[in-house]
Amino acid sequence: MGCLCEQTAAPGMKLSPVCIGHLWIFQHLQPKESEALSNTAFRKSFSQGQSVFVQGDPVDDMFLIKAGRVKLTKLLEDGTEITLDIRKAGDFLGEQMLSEDMDYPLSAWCMEESLVCGFTREQFENLVLSHPNIGLQVIKNLSKRISRLTSRVGSLSMPNVAERLRGVLLNVAEEHGIPGPNGSLIPFPLTHEELSFLVGAHRVSVTRALKSLRESGGILLEGKRLIVPSAV
Repeated sequence: MGCLCEQTAAPGMKLSPVCIGHLWIFQHLQPKESEALSNTAFRKSFSQGQSVFVQGDPVDDMFLIKAGRVKLTKLLEDGTEITLDIRKAGDFLGEQMLSEDMDYPLSAWCMEESLVCGFTREQFENLVLSHPNIGLQVIKNLSKRISRLTSRVGSLSMPNVAERLRGVLLNVAEEHGIPGPNGSLIPFPLTHEELSFLVGAHRVSVTRALKSLRESGGILLEGKRLIVPSAV
């Protein structure tokens, strides 16, 4: 059976080969369990700039990004909005639904035309009641995810801003990059402001760090896009 998302996708939309039933969080399931996930999931399209969810909304859904890219941001008390992460097709959103009732701590904004498929809380709870192994595998796979995120936090502990920036860009390139002869191309522009929030440093410091990395060959420029060499 073909991917049900193809029936919802806009013409020319590039779909991730990852099906929600085979997403990292649902690895090691039986075929019937994966099929149940795929058949139960809803599908929804979003335009560029549209929100998938907004900070403060009740966490009632979780999603697989089937096509497009989504930026995760947080609005601070002083009105400043900071960029925390960028998720691509094949990535997961709304993991908070798996915990107790809460509100989304972040907002998810589509950087381009996007398609998601996912579950409401009620749908997922009914799936777990019908297929208990789904819940067991989710717990195991979330533990692995936490370990990966912990390693990303380690990059932010580096005292040198250029080293921290290099570490952040390596992570972005690993998740989103397109391999090329000079390294991994990050296929979307990142503003100095967005980088400053991702790195945890002032914009001026990030600008200086970018210049230092360009001069040392730590990063390359292709128009407004960055290339991260595999080795410096």
